[in-house]
Amino acid sequence: MRDLLLQCSGALAIVVALVHGVLGETKVFARAAIEPPRLRTLIRLVWRAGTLAWIGGGVLLIAAPYMASEVARHWIVATFAVVFGFAALANAYATRGRHFGWMLLSGVVALGIAGY
Repeated sequence: MRDLLLQCSGALAIVVALVHGVLGETKVFARAAIEPPRLRTLIRLVWRAGTLAWIGGGVLLIAAPYMASEVARHWIVATFAVVFGFAALANAYATRGRHFGWMLLSGVVALGIAGY
């Protein structure tokens, strides 16, 4: 059961990352006026780097049960609990709790810790 919880955490992390990337492109950058254009490109690439990092975290959370190492499982869960936990707190703080992202990110953390 704990393997399934960990894998659900990873799957949710990937879904959240993909939604983050799509909403960033369609809602944030579609309206943002960032000058100079080079800075706009930099900010877009940094946004995508976060998306890719979250996808990588999701993949590791899904793969953790297949690793024959409790130490690896521990560090994967601990690391991504901190990463997604910080993202959830930052999202809740910055949007004053009005954006659904912090709830989804918190779900990743809760499922990951439950699967530990």
